[in-house]
Order: sequence, then C-alpha cells, then structure tokens
Amino acid sequence: MSEKSLYTATADTQSDNATKERPTKTGDGGEHHQLPDQTRLTTAQGIPIPDNQNTLRAGARGPALLEDFHFREKMFHFDHERIPERVVHARGYGAHGYFEATEELSDLTCAHLFQEKGRKVPAFVRFSTVAGNKGSFDLARDARGFAVKLYTEDGNWDIVGNNIPVFFIQDAMKFPDLVHSVKEAPDRAFPQAQSAHDNFWDFISLMPEAMHMVMWTMSDRGIPRSFRFMEGFGVHTFRFVNADGEGQFVKFHWKPKRGLQSVLWNEAVKINGADPDFHRRDLWNAIEAGDLPEWELGIQVFDDAFADAFPFDVLDATKLIPEEDVPVRIVGRLVLDRTVDNFFAETEQVAFCTQNIVPGIDFTNDPLLQGRNFSYLDTQIKRLGGPNFTHIPINAPKCPFHHFQQDGHMAMHAPKGRANYEPNSWKEGGPRADPDTGFRSYPEQVEGAKRKARPESFNDHYSQARQFYQSQTPVEQTHIADALVFELSKVKTPVIRDRVVSHLLLIDEGLANEVANGLGMSSMPEAATPAKEPVENLKPSDALSILKNGPGNFAGRKLGILMTDGIDDVLFEDLKSAVENVGGMVEIVAMSVGGIVTKDGKSVAADEKIDGAPSVLFDSVAVMATEDGAEALAAMLPAKDFVSDAFGHAKFIAYTDPAKALFEAAGVKETDNGMFKLSSKGDIDGFIAKLSELRFWDRISDGK
Repeated sequence: MSEKSLYTATADTQSDNATKERPTKTGDGGEHHQLPDQTRLTTAQGIPIPDNQNTLRAGARGPALLEDFHFREKMFHFDHERIPERVVHARGYGAHGYFEATEELSDLTCAHLFQEKGRKVPAFVRFSTVAGNKGSFDLARDARGFAVKLYTEDGNWDIVGNNIPVFFIQDAMKFPDLVHSVKEAPDRAFPQAQSAHDNFWDFISLMPEAMHMVMWTMSDRGIPRSFRFMEGFGVHTFRFVNADGEGQFVKFHWKPKRGLQSVLWNEAVKINGADPDFHRRDLWNAIEAGDLPEWELGIQVFDDAFADAFPFDVLDATKLIPEEDVPVRIVGRLVLDRTVDNFFAETEQVAFCTQNIVPGIDFTNDPLLQGRNFSYLDTQIKRLGGPNFTHIPINAPKCPFHHFQQDGHMAMHAPKGRANYEPNSWKEGGPRADPDTGFRSYPEQVEGAKRKARPESFNDHYSQARQFYQSQTPVEQTHIADALVFELSKVKTPVIRDRVVSHLLLIDEGLANEVANGLGMSSMPEAATPAKEPVENLKPSDALSILKNGPGNFAGRKLGILMTDGIDDVLFEDLKSAVENVGGMVEIVAMSVGGIVTKDGKSVAADEKIDGAPSVLFDSVAVMATEDGAEALAAMLPAKDFVSDAFGHAKFIAYTDPAKALFEAAGVKETDNGMFKLSSKGDIDGFIAKLSELRFWDRISDGK
C-alpha cells in the first residue's frame, strides 16, 4: 500500500465496518445495534480504547491522572461541541446577593469567610435546567443547576452543584455519553429538553449506577415549584483543611428558608404553555418585591473513620450520606437581593469552575469531581472566547489579584513594568508565591497501581435508590411511578422498557409492578443481576421527602383571586390583607385586564386576564363573583379550566356562594374540606389557616 493510501484508508475502512453491523429495527424507525457487532472504539487519532468506563487513576480510589489522553480528548471535544450556549445548563437565570457566615469554623477550615461569625462576602447564583437549550421552557422534568460564586477575600470559591445531591454517573469519563443520550438525537434533532425517549433510557438501562439519580429525577424534585423552594447540594465530598493542615471530609447543602415545594406533572405541562418563563419570572418578581430568596448553608462534616465504616464509598457521587447519620450543621446564609443589570453580561457570561476553591477547601479523589475540574476550565475557554474570561466583571475576583499571565484574546489586564516572568532580580519584580498564606493541598497519602478501574466499594447501585423511594410519602411514591410510566411510554423499543423494569425490581417490587402494569407489559422481566447485593435494611430518611419538609406557612406563595364586578369590598379587602399578613402575595384575575368595579363602586385593577392566568400559576385560588358574574364566567372555557384545574390539582379554594354556578359548569359539583365558602372574616381565617399545607391531598388520595 502506498503512503497516500495508507493514511487515507480510515474513512473507507469505517464505512466498510459500518456495513458489517447487523442492526435490528426499533419501534420508532431507528436502529438498535447489538454490542458484539460493534466496531472497535478508538480515539480521534485511531488509537484503540480498552476501557471507556473509567478514568485512569493511581489506585482504584486514587486521583485521576493527567496522562489519560483518552479522557482528555473525549472531554475536550465534548466541552467544545456548542458555542456560544452551554453544552448543558444552557437555560439559566441568575441574581446577585451575599453570603454571611453564621458560625466561626476555624477549628475545621482556614477559609477566610469562616474565621469570624457575621463575615459577609458578595455572591452570584445561577439556577438552570440541564438538558434543554437556551430557548426551552422552565418546567421541564430535569435536574436543576444550583451554582454559587462567592467572591471571598482569598479569591473566588465556586460551589457548582445541583438541586439533587447525587448524580447519574460515577466517573466523568461517562459524562459526554450521558448528555449525548439525553439531548436531542443527532439524526432528527428531537426530542429536546426532555428525557422521555429511547436514547436516554437505553443508556440508563445499561448503567445501573444511574438508578439512584433516576429515583430523584422521576420524583417531584424534578419539577420544583420555584428556584426559591428547592434545595441545593455540592454533590461531591470535599475536604475542609484548617490552619494546622488537618483535614476532614465535608458535604455542602443549601436549605431554602421558605421550605420545599414542587408542582404536579399536569401542572408543569400547563405552566410551560401558559408561562415558559415561570421560574425566571418568579425569582425576578420576588426580589423586586423585596421578598428576598434565602437559603441556609449546611455542612455534613465527618472524618476518615466514619468514611471507612460507612456502608458506601464517600467518593461515589451516586451516593449520599443520610442526615440521620451525619446531621446537617447550619453555618451560614445566602441571600439574593439584586437582579442583574444585563442578562448577557452577567448571567450568560458567568463562568463557574469546580476547580475554583480557596485556602481551607480541598478536593477529594471523587472521579466525577476530578473530571469536572478539567472539563469546566476547558469549556469556559472555548465558550467565552479565550483564556481571559476571568477579566469579565462577573467572573473577576473582588479581592486583589496579581500574576504574570499576559496577552491572549480580549486581554483587559496585563503585568506592568519589564518583569513578566519569575524568578527575576528586578527591584519591582512583581508578585511572589507566599508559602504561609497560599493554597495548600491536604497531604493525603496516595499510592496504587496505575490503571483504569473502579473500586469494589462503588458497586452497590440499588440500596440508596430503594432508601430514597421508601422515604417518600405514598403521594410522592405515586408520582414517581406515574413519571416512570409516562417516560417509558415514550420509549418505542420494548427491550429498553424491560431492562428498566428489571432494575426497578431491585429497588422496590411494588414500584416495578406498578410501572409494568402502567405500561401494559404482558410479563415481568427477570430482575437485573446486581454487581453487589443491595442492602435491604436501610432506614427511611425524612430529609429525602419534599412533603415532609414543607414550609409550614404560606409566605412567599401566591393566591390568585378570580373576580367579577359587584363583589363585596370588605370581604375582598379582608382576604387580601389576610394573605399579605402571612407573607403571601395576591394577584387579581378578571374577565378583562381593565379589572372590575366593586359593590361600592371602587375600581380594582386586574393583574391578568382570565385566559392568560390559569390556576396552575398560583399556589391557591379564590373565586369572588356575583350571580351575574358567575353566569358570565360559566360561559368561558378559561374560567371553567381555572376552577377545574385548581380542584384537580388539590389546591385549597375559597369562593363566594354565587361562584358555585361556575364550579358546577366546570364539573365540580361537590365541595370538600379543602374548599371554603367566604361569607365573613371568620371564614377567611379558616381558609388562611389551611394554606400552610399547600395542598389538600385527601381530594386525590392516590396523588395523581
């Protein structure tokens, strides 16, 4: 073979190999290739790959090694797939605020912000969905990004987490595959911003380690009511390091002061149609109204002895540590008090990097975290145009910074004088390393054979998934089953559905049967073969349930009042005042955006017209109508939907007696203990007292 033919044979060879594969048809017209017939996986340089599941590391639990060229190439290419929007977390929304330490932690960490109770630092937070593009809707079923940038005295500290404490995969090597599977298929460019399709569940069904995260995303955690009402987690295990160089493991939690809350799936679908910017608008309106979103920073701190005795590996990002085992200690608070001045300059250009830590914080050998440390910096360089993205104001530290980095695309800062290197002997020779106050890594002993592998301690993929499911209320368990049935009903390849159910059998047999029945499966597949037998005696953890951690009040929530002309002035004002007195908000909905005129001739402006404000946008509703007004509303489909949806979504409902005509027209012919007829201030007090429960679940005992 000539030199030319030798180096141009690749494309032809690939084409020939492709024709040798024996695809089997799937139900959606695609092809499902069986593993034995696949061609050999190589790098872009043609080097054959022996293991596409694990990063090369020093020992099974050791740190990732920079020489893993396959991982670096794979992640490098993935990071650069899209420009200018983020490959993942493209749809995001941010706000400014501050973090205040409420505890002094010098015994645990030398991080400057924890050396004094009451110390404050500026903060910027970006919330996001993961799978959809910038133009997708807010209420997708998805994990939510919860990324916090703290501008400390020792540099920027980025806690780049999610609203779920675990992740789908254990090794960053699999991240491109995970995201490729959930994104739109490359041959058809759909579906987008959703996981209900063959590619995603095909991947998941072949990756048992993902089953714990699947339980979380299929739960109500995947469709939060508001950014303000969801938790945040650092996901990984990090280290605190004190001034003496002593280290302990730490996990980070953000606890919302307003409590946890989600929406029902039927609500999410309708909210996306009525207001695809629902979460954005909610955060903006809350800050503008002075109802400042706030979270408490909690930490779980534990030592090597606990880590060694814990049944699961603390370096495994698909696992959590129950709060009953290590209580969460509240050490600070995060308050968002200012919206951005320009969305692109701040929210779109903000660059979070997991590698951004400060003295007193350190990494562990979590293989997912190690890979993220490489990936994020590489991604920002590509997405923001070059190495000087730290010169953009939203990314620049607010403390003094000095270095010899120079030039490059869009350079805004450069060293002054002749010294642009170190060491040098010039009198004004620039900055020097400071061994006393500089960042010091925890001196962990590392040893082990250099190989691509995962430790045996990572092999239990079902126990904590079972624990999560068993920690939910019956209502929440029903929602998980319904979500799985819905998602898998969109999967057209039966064998994929079978594989998922085979995993569910190892989590909870009742759940597996409910999903199988919901899918109309004629027979139950055999349970999957676990790499390690699951632990069956893990105790439920109340902290894992949303309904067990509700707000206990109506503060920060919204009552939608549908009104007509001629309503009682005093009753309306009493209801409005009562809601506002408990920290809630009131929005007026009318047949016309011009509003209504009360019985005493007072004009009340409307916030929304009825066909633009369905009840799914509110946490609770009231209907205040006269007989003529109720008759007019009963002839309007949006008004009938307003009350039928509120009833069907188990919301507390207040109404004046004439409004019953609208309910009857909407098919709601009977009242229950979640409905309150308003005749006097005493009736309002009873309604307000129940609003703290948010839902009247007895109305739909199966939670649907």
